[in-house]
Amino acid sequence: MTLGMLSILAAESAGEGEESFFAGIASSWNEGGWPMYPIALVFVVGLAISVERLIVLFATASINKDGFIRGLKKHIYAGDLDKAINYVAGQKPTPLTNVVKSGLMNVPKGQEEVQAALDEASLRETPRIEARTGYLAMLGNAAMLIGLFGTVHGLIGSFKAVAHASPADRATILAGSIGEAMNCTQFGLIASIPLLVMFSILNGRTQSLINDINESSVSVLNLIVQNRDKFKNMSVPAAAEE
Repeated sequence: MTLGMLSILAAESAGEGEESFFAGIASSWNEGGWPMYPIALVFVVGLAISVERLIVLFATASINKDGFIRGLKKHIYAGDLDKAINYVAGQKPTPLTNVVKSGLMNVPKGQEEVQAALDEASLRETPRIEARTGYLAMLGNAAMLIGLFGTVHGLIGSFKAVAHASPADRATILAGSIGEAMNCTQFGLIASIPLLVMFSILNGRTQSLINDINESSVSVLNLIVQNRDKFKNMSVPAAAEE
Protein backbone atom coordinates (compact mmCIF):
# COMPACT_ATOMS: atom_id res chain seq x y z
CA MET A 1 0.00 0.00 0.00
CA THR A 2 1.44 3.34 -1.03
CA LEU A 3 1.86 6.40 1.17
CA GLY A 4 -0.81 8.27 -0.82
CA MET A 5 -3.38 5.52 -0.21
CA LEU A 6 -2.56 5.53 3.51
CA SER A 7 -3.09 9.30 3.61
CA ILE A 8 -6.46 8.95 1.86
CA LEU A 9 -7.55 6.20 4.25
CA ALA A 10 -6.45 8.26 7.26
CA ALA A 11 -8.36 11.30 6.00
CA GLU A 12 -11.48 9.21 5.39
CA SER A 13 -11.17 7.68 8.86
CA ALA A 14 -10.84 11.12 10.42
CA GLY A 15 -13.85 12.36 8.50
CA GLU A 16 -15.91 9.39 9.60
CA GLY A 17 -14.78 9.97 13.18
CA GLU A 18 -15.89 13.59 13.08
CA GLU A 19 -19.23 12.63 11.55
CA SER A 20 -19.83 9.95 14.19
CA PHE A 21 -18.86 12.42 16.93
CA PHE A 22 -21.32 15.08 15.78
CA ALA A 23 -23.93 12.43 15.08
CA GLY A 24 -23.54 11.19 18.66
CA ILE A 25 -23.98 14.72 20.00
CA ALA A 26 -27.09 15.24 17.90
CA SER A 27 -28.52 11.91 19.04
CA SER A 28 -27.84 12.71 22.70
CA TRP A 29 -29.39 16.15 22.24
CA ASN A 30 -32.59 14.68 20.83
CA GLU A 31 -32.76 12.04 23.55
CA GLY A 32 -32.34 14.63 26.29
CA GLY A 33 -35.65 16.32 25.51
CA TRP A 34 -36.76 19.88 26.24
CA PRO A 35 -34.37 20.55 29.19
CA MET A 36 -31.54 20.71 26.63
CA TYR A 37 -32.80 24.07 25.37
CA PRO A 38 -32.57 26.01 28.65
CA ILE A 39 -29.14 24.45 29.23
CA ALA A 40 -28.02 25.69 25.81
CA LEU A 41 -29.48 29.14 26.49
CA VAL A 42 -27.66 29.39 29.82
CA PHE A 43 -24.39 28.34 28.18
CA VAL A 44 -24.71 30.88 25.35
CA VAL A 45 -25.42 33.71 27.81
CA GLY A 46 -22.49 32.66 29.98
CA LEU A 47 -20.22 32.44 26.95
CA ALA A 48 -21.17 35.97 25.88
CA ILE A 49 -20.46 37.33 29.37
CA SER A 50 -17.14 35.47 29.47
CA VAL A 51 -15.94 36.92 26.17
CA GLU A 52 -16.96 40.47 27.15
CA ARG A 53 -15.29 40.20 30.56
CA LEU A 54 -12.11 38.70 29.08
CA ILE A 55 -11.79 41.66 26.72
CA VAL A 56 -12.40 44.20 29.49
CA LEU A 57 -10.30 42.67 32.26
CA PHE A 58 -7.34 41.49 30.21
CA ALA A 59 -7.22 44.27 27.59
CA THR A 60 -9.31 47.40 28.14
CA ALA A 61 -8.74 47.72 31.91
CA SER A 62 -5.20 46.34 31.91
CA ILE A 63 -2.08 48.49 32.38
CA ASN A 64 1.49 47.93 33.54
CA LYS A 65 1.06 49.23 37.08
CA ASP A 66 4.75 49.25 37.99
CA GLY A 67 5.77 51.06 34.80
CA PHE A 68 2.93 53.55 35.20
CA ILE A 69 3.83 54.42 38.81
CA ARG A 70 7.51 54.58 37.94
CA GLY A 71 6.84 57.16 35.23
CA LEU A 72 4.57 59.15 37.56
CA LYS A 73 7.21 59.28 40.28
CA LYS A 74 9.62 61.12 38.00
CA HIS A 75 7.24 64.07 37.63
CA ILE A 76 6.27 64.12 41.30
CA TYR A 77 9.88 63.99 42.44
CA ALA A 78 10.59 66.84 40.02
CA GLY A 79 7.79 68.83 41.66
CA ASP A 80 5.84 69.40 38.42
CA LEU A 81 2.16 68.72 39.09
CA ASP A 82 1.05 69.78 35.60
CA LYS A 83 3.35 67.28 33.92
CA ALA A 84 2.25 64.57 36.37
CA ILE A 85 -1.40 65.14 35.48
CA ASN A 86 -0.67 65.33 31.75
CA TYR A 87 1.36 62.12 32.02
CA VAL A 88 -1.58 60.28 33.59
CA ALA A 89 -4.06 61.81 31.12
CA GLY A 90 -1.88 60.62 28.24
CA GLN A 91 -2.04 56.99 29.37
CA LYS A 92 -4.62 54.48 28.20
CA PRO A 93 -7.85 55.21 30.12
CA THR A 94 -8.21 52.43 32.67
CA PRO A 95 -9.77 52.26 36.14
CA LEU A 96 -6.30 52.65 37.68
CA THR A 97 -5.36 55.75 35.68
CA ASN A 98 -8.80 57.29 36.29
CA VAL A 99 -8.38 56.90 40.06
CA VAL A 100 -4.86 58.33 40.10
CA LYS A 101 -5.89 61.24 37.87
CA SER A 102 -8.73 62.15 40.23
CA GLY A 103 -6.31 62.27 43.14
CA LEU A 104 -3.72 64.40 41.33
CA MET A 105 -6.27 66.94 40.15
CA ASN A 106 -7.24 67.64 43.77
CA VAL A 107 -3.70 68.21 45.05
CA PRO A 108 -4.17 72.02 45.18
CA LYS A 109 -7.11 71.51 47.57
CA GLY A 110 -5.10 69.65 50.20
CA GLN A 111 -4.40 66.15 51.46
CA GLU A 112 -7.92 65.45 52.71
CA GLU A 113 -9.42 66.34 49.34
CA VAL A 114 -6.90 64.10 47.57
CA GLN A 115 -7.83 61.19 49.85
CA ALA A 116 -11.54 61.82 49.30
CA ALA A 117 -11.08 62.02 45.52
CA LEU A 118 -9.10 58.76 45.46
CA ASP A 119 -11.75 56.99 47.55
CA GLU A 120 -14.61 58.34 45.45
CA ALA A 121 -12.92 57.33 42.19
CA SER A 122 -12.16 53.86 43.56
CA LEU A 123 -15.80 53.38 44.54
CA ARG A 124 -16.83 54.49 41.05
CA GLU A 125 -14.39 52.27 39.15
CA THR A 126 -14.60 49.09 41.25
CA PRO A 127 -18.19 48.17 40.23
CA ARG A 128 -17.18 48.52 36.59
CA ILE A 129 -14.44 45.97 37.10
CA GLU A 130 -16.69 43.57 39.02
CA ALA A 131 -19.65 43.92 36.64
CA ARG A 132 -21.32 40.68 35.45
CA THR A 133 -18.51 38.35 36.57
CA GLY A 134 -20.63 37.01 39.43
CA TYR A 135 -23.33 35.93 36.98
CA LEU A 136 -21.03 33.19 35.66
CA ALA A 137 -21.14 31.28 38.94
CA MET A 138 -24.92 31.54 38.98
CA LEU A 139 -25.22 30.44 35.35
CA GLY A 140 -22.84 27.51 35.89
CA ASN A 141 -24.87 26.28 38.85
CA ALA A 142 -28.11 26.85 36.93
CA ALA A 143 -26.90 24.71 34.01
CA MET A 144 -25.98 21.90 36.40
CA LEU A 145 -29.31 22.06 38.23
CA ILE A 146 -31.31 22.16 35.01
CA GLY A 147 -29.43 19.06 33.86
CA LEU A 148 -30.25 17.29 37.12
CA PHE A 149 -33.88 18.36 36.85
CA GLY A 150 -34.05 16.98 33.31
CA THR A 151 -32.58 13.69 34.50
CA VAL A 152 -35.04 13.38 37.38
CA HIS A 153 -37.91 14.29 35.06
CA GLY A 154 -36.77 11.66 32.57
CA LEU A 155 -36.39 8.98 35.26
CA ILE A 156 -39.89 9.64 36.57
CA GLY A 157 -41.26 9.17 33.05
CA SER A 158 -39.21 6.00 32.52
CA PHE A 159 -40.44 4.41 35.76
CA LYS A 160 -44.02 5.20 34.78
CA ALA A 161 -43.43 3.53 31.42
CA VAL A 162 -41.89 0.47 33.07
CA ALA A 163 -44.88 0.11 35.38
CA HIS A 164 -47.11 -0.58 32.39
CA ALA A 165 -44.66 -2.79 30.47
CA SER A 166 -44.46 -6.55 30.48
CA PRO A 167 -41.93 -8.14 32.88
CA ALA A 168 -39.81 -9.35 29.96
CA ASP A 169 -39.43 -5.84 28.53
CA ARG A 170 -38.95 -3.92 31.76
CA ALA A 171 -35.17 -4.29 31.97
CA THR A 172 -34.67 -3.18 28.37
CA ILE A 173 -37.03 -0.21 28.67
CA LEU A 174 -35.52 0.88 32.00
CA ALA A 175 -31.94 0.69 30.73
CA GLY A 176 -32.75 2.70 27.62
CA SER A 177 -34.77 5.30 29.52
CA ILE A 178 -32.08 5.84 32.14
CA GLY A 179 -29.48 6.29 29.39
CA GLU A 180 -31.63 8.91 27.74
CA ALA A 181 -32.32 10.72 31.01
CA MET A 182 -28.62 10.93 31.91
CA ASN A 183 -27.99 12.97 28.75
CA CYS A 184 -29.43 16.00 30.55
CA THR A 185 -26.91 15.66 33.37
CA GLN A 186 -24.12 15.18 30.85
CA PHE A 187 -24.96 18.35 28.92
CA GLY A 188 -25.56 20.25 32.14
CA LEU A 189 -22.03 19.42 33.28
CA ILE A 190 -20.60 20.22 29.84
CA ALA A 191 -22.12 23.70 30.13
CA SER A 192 -21.45 24.16 33.85
CA ILE A 193 -17.78 23.23 34.14
CA PRO A 194 -16.40 25.80 31.60
CA LEU A 195 -18.54 28.56 33.11
CA LEU A 196 -17.35 27.84 36.64
CA VAL A 197 -13.72 27.66 35.49
CA MET A 198 -14.13 30.96 33.64
CA PHE A 199 -15.69 32.50 36.75
CA SER A 200 -12.64 31.53 38.80
CA ILE A 201 -10.25 32.99 36.22
CA LEU A 202 -12.16 36.25 35.83
CA ASN A 203 -12.77 36.63 39.56
CA GLY A 204 -9.06 36.25 40.20
CA ARG A 205 -8.28 38.88 37.56
CA THR A 206 -10.92 41.19 39.03
CA GLN A 207 -9.41 40.98 42.50
CA SER A 208 -5.95 41.60 41.05
CA LEU A 209 -7.09 44.82 39.35
CA ILE A 210 -8.85 46.01 42.51
CA ASN A 211 -5.74 45.29 44.56
CA ASP A 212 -3.68 47.30 42.07
CA ILE A 213 -6.05 50.26 42.46
CA ASN A 214 -5.91 50.13 46.26
CA GLU A 215 -2.14 49.77 46.34
CA SER A 216 -1.60 52.53 43.80
CA SER A 217 -3.98 54.89 45.61
CA VAL A 218 -2.00 54.56 48.84
CA SER A 219 1.30 54.88 46.97
CA VAL A 220 0.21 58.02 45.12
CA LEU A 221 -1.18 59.61 48.27
CA ASN A 222 2.10 58.99 50.10
CA LEU A 223 4.07 60.44 47.18
CA ILE A 224 1.93 63.57 47.16
CA VAL A 225 2.20 64.07 50.93
CA GLN A 226 5.97 63.51 50.97
CA ASN A 227 6.69 65.76 47.97
CA ARG A 228 3.99 68.40 48.21
CA ASP A 229 6.46 71.12 49.17
CA LYS A 230 8.36 70.50 45.90
CA PHE A 231 5.50 71.31 43.56
CA LYS A 232 6.28 74.32 41.41
CA ASN A 233 2.69 74.83 40.32
CA MET A 234 -0.59 74.03 42.03
CA SER A 235 -3.03 74.79 39.20
CA VAL A 236 -4.81 72.04 37.30
CA PRO A 237 -4.37 72.25 33.51
CA ALA A 238 -7.64 72.75 31.65
CA ALA A 239 -6.64 70.06 29.14
CA ALA A 240 -6.39 67.49 31.92
CA GLU A 241 -9.87 68.26 33.21
CA GLU A 242 -11.49 67.41 29.88
